[in-house]
Amino acid sequence: MKPFLFAIWLFCTTAIQIANGQSSTIDRYAFFKDTSLLNATLVVNLTKILNHNNKKGFDMTGTFITTLPDGTKVNDQILVEKRGHMRSDFCYVPPVKLIFNYKDSAKLYYLKSMKLVSECKVSQDHEQYLFKEYLCYKIYNLLCTKSFQVRLLNIKWEDTVGKKKTINAYGFLLEDLKDLAARNKCSEWKRNKLTTEQTDRRQMTMVAIFEYMIGNTDWAVTVEHNTRLILSRDDTLSKPYVVPYDFDYSGLVNTYYSIPDEKLEIESVTERVYRGFPRSMPELQTVLDTFRSQKKNIYDLINNFNYLTPKSKKEMIAYLSGFYDMIENPKLVKSNFIDRARLE
Repeated sequence: MKPFLFAIWLFCTTAIQIANGQSSTIDRYAFFKDTSLLNATLVVNLTKILNHNNKKGFDMTGTFITTLPDGTKVNDQILVEKRGHMRSDFCYVPPVKLIFNYKDSAKLYYLKSMKLVSECKVSQDHEQYLFKEYLCYKIYNLLCTKSFQVRLLNIKWEDTVGKKKTINAYGFLLEDLKDLAARNKCSEWKRNKLTTEQTDRRQMTMVAIFEYMIGNTDWAVTVEHNTRLILSRDDTLSKPYVVPYDFDYSGLVNTYYSIPDEKLEIESVTERVYRGFPRSMPELQTVLDTFRSQKKNIYDLINNFNYLTPKSKKEMIAYLSGFYDMIENPKLVKSNFIDRARLE
């Protein structure tokens, strides 16, 4: 877009937003940089939300109420869309998407739409599962910028008709893929599906080793299962980058409902299986150096996260220590990431 035309577009857009009462202080990038807990109330028809017969794509209006750290009062009418597969059928509190730009006058208009991951069931165990999965995202943020950012919420689910008891549960918002791509000067890949080895080699190595570190086998690039693809806007010769998400089936989270695929021939999700393809030792060591450099930060992230119980912190650190001990042994690195790597 030419500078003159862009200036006109920017002026008109700003004027419309001011006229509609949109707050210019709500920035979706800054929103995720803030690590404070956001207390919110979601007013919606709980009977319809909790009804398992209402499958993915079912939506309804609701009200999102909160006070932002800067004191801004929010009382926005939004659209709440039911999403997910297994969690939607199994969980009492289903995963949903919050569409903040449903009304032009919304204070949180700039947040557009975001997935909300909630406690599967309201209990202390599921609360800890939620925190552990949240930390999986934060750990990957330390390792790679091409990763989804998350924002922790404490949500009060209130029923619009007063028939259902109010639910108090934690959750986290997941950054929109388009925003993730824009941060990394990329765009969302919307072309044909790709195999694992048709993606950026180094990035794929990072993803595969990260999934191994957290003990997650519930992903696949070819069918876009718990992975998404983004492509550089500037480098026309580059291959797409893989971005992982959805880690509740990982050994690091270790939910009681997570069951490994029987084809993997493991009894528990805590048993690590490398699902990447072979790499040379120099390639592996280059990526593993990133993991080594962030070890202290990862451990500090877990130990300083006040919402985890001491037991959960101990379990997470112990599980990750197994990975870090292994990568200091060249023979084990070769055995796990080369000799036992996938060939097809």
